[in-house]
Amino acid sequence: MTELASPRPIRLPATVIEGAGLAKRYGRVPVLRGIDLAVKAGRVTAILGPNGAGKSTLIRLLLGLARPDAGSVTVAGVAVGSDPAYRAGIGYMPQHPQFPENLTGREVVRLLRDLRGHGAPEDAELFESFGLGAELDQPVRTLSGGTKQKLNAAVAFMFRPRILILDEPTAGLDPVASRVLKTRILAARRAGVTVLLVSHVLSELEELADDVVFLLDGVVEFQGSVRRLNELTGESRLEQAVARLMQRKAS
Repeated sequence: MTELASPRPIRLPATVIEGAGLAKRYGRVPVLRGIDLAVKAGRVTAILGPNGAGKSTLIRLLLGLARPDAGSVTVAGVAVGSDPAYRAGIGYMPQHPQFPENLTGREVVRLLRDLRGHGAPEDAELFESFGLGAELDQPVRTLSGGTKQKLNAAVAFMFRPRILILDEPTAGLDPVASRVLKTRILAARRAGVTVLLVSHVLSELEELADDVVFLLDGVVEFQGSVRRLNELTGESRLEQAVARLMQRKAS
């Protein structure tokens, strides 16, 4: 497969996402318990943890879709909650996209283009690499799960974001489409894009992730490079290293 072209280089502060004492509860249930977070620019950071660890809540706080009960978070130097304009520099791929079912894929793209403004630079590479041609003229409700996921990925990259937040990005993709997307993620990293990647497929993260933030019961149990995690646990593979962390916590 021919490697996809890298997007134009992007410059960001050395630490592009910082959280300090982030806490969040829903009712009486604490979800995040005063965590500190530092995400380096131009790297792929995997947000890991079992179900209920607080990963989704953390992403919602970064996007300004929820407010912390305590603590603060900044993205590209902007305090989240002060000015929503910072989100224009983020490409977000949710685990379950909620596109208007009555619109066609092409109308969804047009709607997003109108919301962003026609002057925003665009990148149609994934639309082409995924072969999203005639399918874009079909109503979203008639698209297969895999095709919706391709559309989900393509629009996340569409406006050449400085930061990508990808939640279970290869779920529902066939092996060829999955490889196309992973190649595109690596190309974005080489161009200086900061990528936050949430996935339960640790073998997938093995080839993509530079750094790891491991959440357990709303607490950061580990934050650092994949290499450091492997050294700390004495394991050579990410999956075994994460399992070792969980075993140590349980013992």
